[in-house]
Amino acid sequence: MKTLLDSPAALGPGLAQLRAEFQVPAAFPPAVIAAADAAVQRVPDEHVDRTDLPFVTLDPAASTDLDQAFTIEALGASGGADLLLRYAIADVAWFVRDGDPLDVEAWARGETLYLPDGKAPLYPPQLSEAAASLLPGGPRPAVVFAVRVAPDGTATLDGVERALIRSRAKLAYETVADADLPAGFVDFAARVTAAEDRRGAARVDPPEQEVARTADGGYTLAFRPLLPAEDRNAALSLATNLAVAQALQAHGTGLFRVMAAPDNRAVARLRHSAAALGLDWSPAQSLADFQRGLRGDVPREAAFMVAIRRAGQGAGYAPYRPGVIPWHAAVAATYCHATAPLRRLADRYVVQAALAVASGRAVPDGVTAAFERLPAVMARADALASRVTRAVVDLAEAVVLAPAAGQTFAATVTDVDDHGARIQLADPAVVARVPDKGVVPGASVTVRLTDADPIRRQVTFALI
Repeated sequence: MKTLLDSPAALGPGLAQLRAEFQVPAAFPPAVIAAADAAVQRVPDEHVDRTDLPFVTLDPAASTDLDQAFTIEALGASGGADLLLRYAIADVAWFVRDGDPLDVEAWARGETLYLPDGKAPLYPPQLSEAAASLLPGGPRPAVVFAVRVAPDGTATLDGVERALIRSRAKLAYETVADADLPAGFVDFAARVTAAEDRRGAARVDPPEQEVARTADGGYTLAFRPLLPAEDRNAALSLATNLAVAQALQAHGTGLFRVMAAPDNRAVARLRHSAAALGLDWSPAQSLADFQRGLRGDVPREAAFMVAIRRAGQGAGYAPYRPGVIPWHAAVAATYCHATAPLRRLADRYVVQAALAVASGRAVPDGVTAAFERLPAVMARADALASRVTRAVVDLAEAVVLAPAAGQTFAATVTDVDDHGARIQLADPAVVARVPDKGVVPGASVTVRLTDADPIRRQVTFALI
């Protein structure tokens, strides 16, 4: 949950408690602030001038930590021509030097934490939301990836360079029109999506969960689906990360994002959840095929997308190993993270490795050493982010359900283990547990809400 529509009286105290419980950083130490103030004074002197290229950014309207800017060019006649994406990524490594206070603090944080009432950034705002951010104006230092995408959606890395760029516009998902975007934007996204389908990729991008006020003064859980421009914009990062991963793997270096597919038990549990939500999932259809047809603007399907995300075995990071093909099941390819260095520590090092490989230079020893340390650091940061997100959703569910104490709900049992039965309510879309073990997965049951406590972020049901 990254969006909040709420009266502070309902969720404010719970969010404050959550921040204290998970030790979410409220500020940066003075030494880190001082290092950031010094870093923003550094004058780029290793960057070629690309300020003539018409870069733009596309993000949520309120965002100021802009990692990416882009421009797209057709190479040859339209239709069957390759498309060249120039993807400018914030050159964080230009500002952050190994071992300085900014670097030490970033290794302690790992990634930006997002909560409904604000974020705990990876780097101080004078860097992440000003000097290093690819805001309009400039010029700004960046690392520009040249990614060629063929008509069949295959992405290859044509080059990487440090460059000064100037963004022409800060475009917003909520208001952007196709005419505002580079001419090849829609075609580019369609090619990448078609290639995903051919690979059997099974990415799931569930809508953001919101807490909304109702007309009678209560609250309800709602989903905000990805907007079309948001979904298409994700294709730019996907193509770049695939191309970078391929290049690094070929040169015997890199840090890769890896993930195993849901196991058989998780898939069986998801089938019960689909039945609880009234979704028609044919027994002969695979999870990958079924989820590609889900729509984020249909509430039941949006709830199931969230269930799929929770059912996954979790993604992690793995450094290059000779003879090993790193694999990301959801992407159905070798994949890395290179496009969000303002928000993820690992991306800064992947960008440096790609820059070295494309320039014909050896990857710096410090980068190679970082690849060995980063999996554990990023796993810790990802785990904290997941716990925070889960706690926020638990808080929201408790706030929404608090007025309904004593009411009954229809539910489906999705799994049974030593702790009892996991249930999926049909309306609202809530996942919970009951202590009973004498039920079987797939059973339709009726439960009574016995307690919904926002202070403890706990919802309790009893099986009737």
